[in-house]
Amino acid sequence: MNNLSRSTVKANTYTERIIQFGEGNFLRAFANWMIHEMNKQANFDAGVVAIQPINQGLIKMLNDQDGLYTLYLNGIKNGKAISEHQIIDCIQRGINPYENPSDYLAVAENPDLRFMISNTTEAGIAYNADDKLDDAPQSSFPGKLTALLYKRFQTFGGASDKGLILIPCELINDNGANLKKIILQYADDWALGAEFVEWINEDNIFCNTLVDRIVPGYPRDKMDAITAELGYKDNLVVEGEQFHLWVIEAPAAVKEEIPAEMCGLNVVFTDNQEPYRTRKVRILNGAHTSLVPVGYLYGIDKVRESLEDEVVGKFLKDAIFEEICPTLDLSKEELDQFSNDVLDRFRNPYLEHALMSISLNSTSKYKTRVLPSVLEYIKRKNKNPEHLLFSLAALIAFYKGERGTETYEVKDDQSALDFFATQWATGNPASIVKATLANTDFWGTDLTQYDGLEAILTKNLEGIIKNGMKATLDAFVK
Repeated sequence: MNNLSRSTVKANTYTERIIQFGEGNFLRAFANWMIHEMNKQANFDAGVVAIQPINQGLIKMLNDQDGLYTLYLNGIKNGKAISEHQIIDCIQRGINPYENPSDYLAVAENPDLRFMISNTTEAGIAYNADDKLDDAPQSSFPGKLTALLYKRFQTFGGASDKGLILIPCELINDNGANLKKIILQYADDWALGAEFVEWINEDNIFCNTLVDRIVPGYPRDKMDAITAELGYKDNLVVEGEQFHLWVIEAPAAVKEEIPAEMCGLNVVFTDNQEPYRTRKVRILNGAHTSLVPVGYLYGIDKVRESLEDEVVGKFLKDAIFEEICPTLDLSKEELDQFSNDVLDRFRNPYLEHALMSISLNSTSKYKTRVLPSVLEYIKRKNKNPEHLLFSLAALIAFYKGERGTETYEVKDDQSALDFFATQWATGNPASIVKATLANTDFWGTDLTQYDGLEAILTKNLEGIIKNGMKATLDAFVK
């Protein structure tokens, strides 16, 4: 059986217009797939040069396959469970700058280069004071990028049309702004001059982004069947879900250079990504956190099974559409579409997401993902969000570590575990609720000051303890 390469399958060759820091599963299932679609549907003609950002990586394996790999997208698409695959051919070559630093810097001399994409993990956009301009290469991603940009500045004499559009995908707030800040710090450290700083500021566009797609990665346990299906060997098969979202905060001109819209890709160009970030945290992450204690104590182990259950599924939908969405400022159409997409993602039959696996640090998750919806709902509606508060009562019950006759391990910071162990030793729901709401270490504020919260939580917690989650939730949903 042949190995996947450009000599064994038909693949396109494109102009190298994109330098990409990172060759891992996420970028290959997310950004590279979109580039592939734009090349195919809109003549984007954008080839990728992939740079290995750390000493260990996949560049050799990628080059052995001439930049090709197979992507499987599995999930709900247009209301149906779909699994589909294709060979992605936008990566033209890969460079390991630790082995070939001169080849890396030579990319700066390419007059066609226009875009930079990166995903170097959340820790990748970081300043390292030990990096120097003559390092080969610099240890940090921003250090490597600064050296490349300076080389480009020198090569083209600071020409304004040779600046780049930089689109980092690292999961930190204001990723583009933070990357630019570090580059300017290196420009100062390395005395690269005022003209270079002006070129960075005036002729390079740093975009803040929000990315969203679940990428399980390399399907090791299914590779025998996949290889038989494909008819060739591919060491870089990657799996992703059908859903994708890329929010790019950038000047309007950037949208004109990236033909995502004409290809039907879920790419949003905006001058303010914050409402989209808030939407994701409140709806997607908030729904997960709200579901975990309710579904698990109800006797369900998986996210998908929770959605399929008539009672738990209705509870979650009502929480999203009736209590979370009304606290957000995007249009109802956008919020409803995103919420329905989230529910489809939760129903994905190709992903088995255990509730316990997303229960880690549930108190801090409730604070950042759910509590803002609770407080905003109270502010806007002048009443309490019953479903989100039921979830908080369930969360308190969850920390008891008992589901019927079985016990389970709760995973959180030791201080949180000690707090709930002390409270549950009292066995008094009212005092447990009062102490939990008043714990400013959890919430950053004393929640007992909000009218009605204590009474609602106490009633729900007493019901869960006395009658069990199933009977209590059945009665609540009805």
